[in-house]
Amino acid sequence: MTDLLRAAGAVVWRGEETRPEVAVIHRPNYDDWTFPKGKLKSGEHVIAAALREVHEETGLTVLLGRALPPVHYMSRARLKRVDYWVARTAEDAGFVPNEEVDELRWLPLEDARRLLTYEWDVGLLRALAVAPLVTVPLVLVRHGSAGSRNEWPDDDATRPLDTDGRSQAAALATALPAYRPEALLSSPDLRCVQTLEPYGGETKVEPLLSEEGQDPRKTPALVKDLTVAAVVCSHGKVLPGVIEALSGKTVHLRKGAFAVLHRTDGQTVSVERYAA
Repeated sequence: MTDLLRAAGAVVWRGEETRPEVAVIHRPNYDDWTFPKGKLKSGEHVIAAALREVHEETGLTVLLGRALPPVHYMSRARLKRVDYWVARTAEDAGFVPNEEVDELRWLPLEDARRLLTYEWDVGLLRALAVAPLVTVPLVLVRHGSAGSRNEWPDDDATRPLDTDGRSQAAALATALPAYRPEALLSSPDLRCVQTLEPYGGETKVEPLLSEEGQDPRKTPALVKDLTVAAVVCSHGKVLPGVIEALSGKTVHLRKGAFAVLHRTDGQTVSVERYAA
């Protein structure tokens, strides 16, 4: 639907996982209590929008956990979709009241449930409780667009990103701060390495992630052994097998797209897929 309004936000929690408090904001223009969220800017990745809006409305820089069910409702005769994530605070610049948000409260779940204005926000609290709050993200990226394999005159491993691929890599770089990866791994192929370059940081090249070097046993094991937040960039012929081995789900990615597997105690508790 081309007329769909898009917005993004998060349910930010703190404290003990068994007794969390969540951040609830008051908007004077609507006189409501809700979770931080806001509309996407033109061309903005939905994950980047969630980070920006939460920071603008609360002063918090957050790490995203698993996705919560999106909320749909009508806004001025247009359908609006709001994507939400579980989130934890990484940095707190301090809340500053303004015209859009004049109060922030940290509340236990029951108190938040009573204060929230909208039933769909109460539904987000229910979804918050059905899976672990603390998870370790594994981001599996298919390299960006790199022209035609058949038209590239040299070794295919040297085929670079094209204009669309560079745009996809730039968009990915705005989403990855949501996960603050501690490890970056890539197939040796240039198009994979270039897909991670805009994000920065040191990328380790791993032959087991290439099309020629993949191994149906060793490649998934390599990725499964990553115990910290990590990003892995590879190929369309490699990633579906890795995702299925780690999650039991069949996920195919378009060029430039990525999947996020949220894991706890070595088990995958959710799988998400995003376009570049």
